Amino acid sequence: MIEIFKSWKVHVFGLLTWLIPFAAAIPFFSPDRGLMVPQPLFKSLMVVIGAAVGLILLVWLYLDFPKVRASGLIIGLYWLALNWVLDIIVLVPMSGGDIGAWFMDIGLRYLVLPMMAIAVCYTRMRARQT
Repeated sequence: MIEIFKSWKVHVFGLLTWLIPFAAAIPFFSPDRGLMVPQPLFKSLMVVIGAAVGLILLVWLYLDFPKVRASGLIIGLYWLALNWVLDIIVLVPMSGGDIGAWFMDIGLRYLVLPMMAIAVCYTRMRARQT
């Protein structure tokens, strides 16, 4: 299991699952931090962008990742924790909200990361068996 964390890709790709959607969100805000599109549209776009980025990075990661059965769960939970920590450090203070509101509005959405990681790991391991 420790080999999973020896790969620089696990850490860098995990950071990118947070950084790319964060950067993609910037153009949707005016200089006074007001949202320039309807909030439901923004939230939907962020879910789609976040899921697409996570999935692409997981596929790239598993192209040459060692065969470790539990790696999908471990990587998914690691990326989940990493995204939560970065949000709590950066987004919660920027929004001026509290952690409870953030968790209900944004935090739960990150649960897609472990689900996708498990699915990609499982699919990759099955493909290697055939």
